[in-house]
Amino acid sequence: MPATRLWRHRSIVALDYRCRLGPGAVPFVEVWEGFSVAYVRRGTFGYRSARRSFQLVAGSVLVGRPGDEYVCTHDHHAGGDECLSFQLSPELVESLGGRAEVWEAGSVPPLPELVVAGELAQAAAEGGCDVGLDEAGLQLAARLVEVVADSGRRPLRAPDRDRRRAVEAALWMDEHFDQPTDLEAAAARVALSPFHFLRVFAGALGVTPHQYLIRTRLRHAARMLIGEGRSISDVAYDAGFGDLSNFLRTFRRAAGATPGDFRRASKGDRRILQDRLAALL
Repeated sequence: MPATRLWRHRSIVALDYRCRLGPGAVPFVEVWEGFSVAYVRRGTFGYRSARRSFQLVAGSVLVGRPGDEYVCTHDHHAGGDECLSFQLSPELVESLGGRAEVWEAGSVPPLPELVVAGELAQAAAEGGCDVGLDEAGLQLAARLVEVVADSGRRPLRAPDRDRRRAVEAALWMDEHFDQPTDLEAAAARVALSPFHFLRVFAGALGVTPHQYLIRTRLRHAARMLIGEGRSISDVAYDAGFGDLSNFLRTFRRAAGATPGDFRRASKGDRRILQDRLAALL
């Protein structure tokens, strides 16, 4: 997959991956050369290793471990996918801690804590905030270790037809995140009953439709907060949150900071990031 190096240091390297493969592309075996944490910022693709398989969507995190073989597939989406990847040195991984299963996870579905950290890292990569790309990558990796170590996640298993339907619904939610959406409307998009759709979506992507929608809204809210010109209340409503107090609670739980503090951190307030990292490491 074509990659552009964005940052290089002896302990962390940041790469921008843009894949344009689609249905019909012949899968091939690849090998992780080192530890890697990649935030999926757009698109969807399949991932298979010797132990498990996943379908990744926007907001998911791909986790690599040195020497592991894997195959990426693109059966469900012709638009390609994009990832912001951080390659970590063994010494940095050791300092982050976490049991071996963290680096054997393969993939983590969109989780509130990770989508906010991922959007901050993406903004740093684009030069849209005053946070260093290495700082943002370290925060994403530390958050990943914390989340996976506490999750007790089990491998997902879903038939190919179910994955296609789940991906189609997720892409639709990505496009309509700011509009009122309920389970019945999302299920109707893929011609399933609400109960069957709930089971299919969670089984394929690792989160419920409602969880995915909220986390999609959090991703967009984080982007808006990093940008200029919107008040926090405007961000809440523009991201699809119908209630400001609900947005404030949801965002603080995800980011470990209020929307105002998150915005100040994106503008270079190192104290906020340092306090957050100190709590994670």
